[in-house]
Amino acid sequence: MDLLDFSGEPMYFDEPVSPQVEQLLAEAAHDYGEPDAECALLRAYFLEPQHLTVLVALYRYFYYQHRYADALLTAERAITVAAQRLKLPLDWRTLTEADLNAAAQVSMPLTRFVLFALKGASYLLLRLGDAPAALERLDRLVALDTHDRLGVLELQQVAHAATAHSTGDDPHDDD
Repeated sequence: MDLLDFSGEPMYFDEPVSPQVEQLLAEAAHDYGEPDAECALLRAYFLEPQHLTVLVALYRYFYYQHRYADALLTAERAITVAAQRLKLPLDWRTLTEADLNAAAQVSMPLTRFVLFALKGASYLLLRLGDAPAALERLDRLVALDTHDRLGVLELQQVAHAATAHSTGDDPHDDD
């Protein structure tokens, strides 16, 4: 399975949203940085909580507002929604290459979405100071992506260093 294979399948954002949600997303984009933007995004989420376009919009809002804990919750929700559609295990720790191969037969773009969302969640965990949890996810991704098509190895090294530093096992520490 080539994680970089783009075969022209529809992407999550190609799925239509209701006109009301479309309007709310447009309002949020227009009002970005204002409290009304978050309100519009949350209303869109309440109307279509399973729609990845809504979840990604909410994630981006939280991320760019530096609300990493909220972004992480949203990323985890998006992973769950996508995993359910692909009939993947909901616990990423149990994800296997066979699971990914089966999911890719359903939708390669959505399979990639799950993997990149896991990578994004790992980054957020690093930003939140939880390097061990980030490393756990990254180790799983590296095991699944042996050719590093997702570009996880560098982030994994950062997480290893952060974990070593937080536990006092930093080999670069002169103390």
